[in-house]
Amino acid sequence: MKNPHLQLMVHGSNISRAKYQVKYPGVRVDSVIKIKNPNYLFFNLTISPNTKPGNLELVFQEGDTNYALQIPLKQPIPGNGKTYARGINSSDFIYLLMPDRFCNGEPNNDHYANMRDTVADRKNPLARHGGDLQGVINHLDYIQQLGATTLWLTPVIENDMPLEKEPSGMLSGYHGYWFTDHYEIDKRMGGKEAYLNLVTAAHKRGLKIIQDAVYNHIGAEHWFMKDLPDSSWINWWPDYQNTSHREQAIFDIHASSKDREIMEAGWFVPHLPDLNLRNPLLATYLIQQAIWMTQTFQLDGWRVDTYKYCDPTFLNNLNAALEKEFPSITSLGEATVNSVAAGAYFCRNNLSVSWKSNLTGILDFPVCNAMLEALKKNYGWSDGVMNLYTTLAEDMLYKNPMNNCIFLDNHDRDRFYSLAGEDFNNFKMGIGLLLTQRGIPHLYYGTEILMKNFKNPSDAMVREDFPGGFAGDVKNKFMASGRTDSENVAFDYVSKLANFRKTSSALTKGALMQYIPSKGLYVYFRYDADQTILCALNSDTVTASISFQDYAERTKNFETASDIMTGNDYPVSEKMNIPARSIFILELKNRLTANKVVH
Repeated sequence: MKNPHLQLMVHGSNISRAKYQVKYPGVRVDSVIKIKNPNYLFFNLTISPNTKPGNLELVFQEGDTNYALQIPLKQPIPGNGKTYARGINSSDFIYLLMPDRFCNGEPNNDHYANMRDTVADRKNPLARHGGDLQGVINHLDYIQQLGATTLWLTPVIENDMPLEKEPSGMLSGYHGYWFTDHYEIDKRMGGKEAYLNLVTAAHKRGLKIIQDAVYNHIGAEHWFMKDLPDSSWINWWPDYQNTSHREQAIFDIHASSKDREIMEAGWFVPHLPDLNLRNPLLATYLIQQAIWMTQTFQLDGWRVDTYKYCDPTFLNNLNAALEKEFPSITSLGEATVNSVAAGAYFCRNNLSVSWKSNLTGILDFPVCNAMLEALKKNYGWSDGVMNLYTTLAEDMLYKNPMNNCIFLDNHDRDRFYSLAGEDFNNFKMGIGLLLTQRGIPHLYYGTEILMKNFKNPSDAMVREDFPGGFAGDVKNKFMASGRTDSENVAFDYVSKLANFRKTSSALTKGALMQYIPSKGLYVYFRYDADQTILCALNSDTVTASISFQDYAERTKNFETASDIMTGNDYPVSEKMNIPARSIFILELKNRLTANKVVH
């Protein structure tokens, strides 16, 4: 890699008491660190640029016993920034899925007697169900047909945890967020081979892969938790201390140090030890793992879970290290916040603050909440579509708001179709906003076929199996023949708009211009030198009409407005009715200029 320095953590019984020898041309031992736990040694190495690939050998001697560790030194995989590590940008459309709930492609990996959770029981919503990486491979056609360009899978790293007691009951680690070995892919998902197969198959289709990371905590059964290198690897408290989840304490200039510490170092739940990311050995371990993962599995981007709970210095060091090795790589941070200022604080921004984040972009919860409010609340001075307008007006706080990921639901929230009141007009308005607004849209699996539910009594209710992905399913909703008429209409609506978006320069890279809503009517434009898209959302309960001349700043050079969903053309010289509870997405055209703007 570009960074010549490598930290090796060696674990073994009383390893620090052994004599050691490292011999490999081009490799220099800078230092060897012994810590309180005699079962660990840390080697700091420098690898010169002309070092040849091969197996670096660490030889240890204890009395009359000699043993060796083989550490492979490999050449970088070609294609950095071109065939992998390409980054995620506003041209992409992300499909978020939970492998355990998507499709069981290989039933033989459902049970392992030597793992702490041996159950795969689809009748229990809190248990593993058996979905895996082969199941995702089996349905790449479906994902591509939908119009997605990128796959984001919830974590695939090993979660060798027993059932744990949470408020909803005895829960398994089916979701993937309870890591027990950072360098293993869970074998119930198919292991490393299946993950490489998935990435290879996705890349052959032009699809990108995002990996989900967790740095804030680990599972209580993590191998190094069972024999901690040092107590300072974990944020300990005299008595159990839960995080407050109040991110304000992180950036509030008036905040107390106590509140900040509880927010950052408090635990999520008792079975998820909170990592002390200020420990330099631990920080290096995690940063090197991210680099190794990116290279080994040829990832394109990262989504970082629980971003706002992590040590800020660690986060910036992580992002900088990844970008040094993979200049095009991008990371999206999950900062569950309610204000634009809070969201901007955790990514690249225009704020004058003491800590400046270098994160590419955030999962944009403020815009998500505002889009949902635009559908659910009546227009008011600061409510309904006016709230969405105001939220986007605060984009001035971000360095580049186009790098933010926008969404309507995810695995931690109520499903969108339920929030939309199971109303198809609301569904179309929401999808219309998602795929035409600024940023990187992501869709949660099943939203396209109207999967619904609220998080009652637990998150498992919004993480149900995709119908057709498992043996015994009565309906296969991966196929049009297995879907109801309304489900097909929903799928086709998403697919048509998403596939149009793929080739739309205005929607993928263009600027946003929005107009102050008039009652429930919200009009905005996405545009560049080659294309102009007008979006008109009528959230009111009565028909509204628009005069294109009212938006002459963007419409004056065009003759017709073509509905991209129906193909109907409307003359720009006349008024147009926008029915109640609807969205129109119109491409402005001019016969003489073939869509180009006349300046």
